[in-house]
Amino acid sequence: MNLISIPAFQDNYIWLLANQQGRCVIVDPGEAGPVLAALSQRQLTPDAILLTHHHHDHVGGVAEIVAQYPDLPVYGPQETANKGANRLVQDGDILEIGGRSYTTIAVPGHTLGHVAFYSAPYLFCGDTLFSAGCGRLFEGTAEQMYHSFQRLAQLPDETLICCAHEYTLSNLKFARTILPQDRQIETYQQQIEQSRAKGVPSLPTTLQLERKINLFLRCHDTDLQKEIGFNSPPSQLHSVFSELRLRKDAF
Repeated sequence: MNLISIPAFQDNYIWLLANQQGRCVIVDPGEAGPVLAALSQRQLTPDAILLTHHHHDHVGGVAEIVAQYPDLPVYGPQETANKGANRLVQDGDILEIGGRSYTTIAVPGHTLGHVAFYSAPYLFCGDTLFSAGCGRLFEGTAEQMYHSFQRLAQLPDETLICCAHEYTLSNLKFARTILPQDRQIETYQQQIEQSRAKGVPSLPTTLQLERKINLFLRCHDTDLQKEIGFNSPPSQLHSVFSELRLRKDAF
């Protein structure tokens, strides 16, 4: 398989997953132009579009792409029904597309109906799990997002996290304000600064790496808890997640 990231807007990525026969899946096409150009340049034919949630920067290109490929199935949660989805999915659905299986995972938090699509080793998680961070809570709660993170954390270490924004450096800078002595975060920040200076994407990342440098996956870490004001272990770990998200919002 060939995983392709297409830059869009200021910091979005639209993903294509293509096979050796020139067929592909399109994930979260916020705008059509870059996608249609990539399909033409690479001589690819789409088998389907996958939508993780209803925000415009993830669905804005659907209509124009479908106009070029009229029979194209567009899979998405209920909240995308009026954004171009013609095949509605829910938690646990398994989609068979182009010889691959995609499992739908409900991950509410950023929006209430947000889903991720997993086809090992690829995880297309929209605006839920970012490298070194998590999505803003526009509709859901910190508790919901925490539980969504716990679901994704059950996936294998080698899972490739294909999220939708280039937020890694900003997230790492925030993490350094919380744990300035964490050498893994410091070293990774230096690596990403170098790669971004060359215009190289920081994505995809791996779940194995995220377990180390993503504070939102480390709510169980007692050192982290103490750094953000928990002098004793909290009764609910989602309260740690909530405090981290509040601090990131103000960062």
